Amino acid sequence: MQKVPRCLMVFLFIALLCVSTHSFAADNKGGLFVNLTTDDTWAASKAILFAHQKVLKAGHSPVAIWLNVRGIYLIDKKRPSHVHGLMKEQGMSVQDMLTAFMKDGGIVIACQACSKAAGLTKDDFIDGVTMGNPDLVRGLLFDPEMKTLSW
Repeated sequence: MQKVPRCLMVFLFIALLCVSTHSFAADNKGGLFVNLTTDDTWAASKAILFAHQKVLKAGHSPVAIWLNVRGIYLIDKKRPSHVHGLMKEQGMSVQDMLTAFMKDGGIVIACQACSKAAGLTKDDFIDGVTMGNPDLVRGLLFDPEMKTLSW
């Protein structure tokens, strides 16, 4: 007779553990740090679309896109991108996509060293871009609630 209640208790304990673990995973809305290193507009538009539409709009926060290496050219006002595949129907350029991302609360960070190497300053960038610094990038990158994705 004692075996039935003990088995029932073990089953209930496991069921409770599974439910609480699932609830924690569903409620965890940590952020995303996207490391975007290319000025290829097809790859960049996929990265921005994912960060904005699939992550930021799903309630994750903060969501940051760090533009470095050649990615820095995507935010240069003097180099507007052509409208590429994913956003062609909407007529949105990569700069339009980044502006919409920032308007919805996303963070776009320009690599300071890459900007300098490219001969660009904050004045050359589209509105809303944050000039990066080691403290800002480290603060996001090493946040335990933040996931990292390279594109």
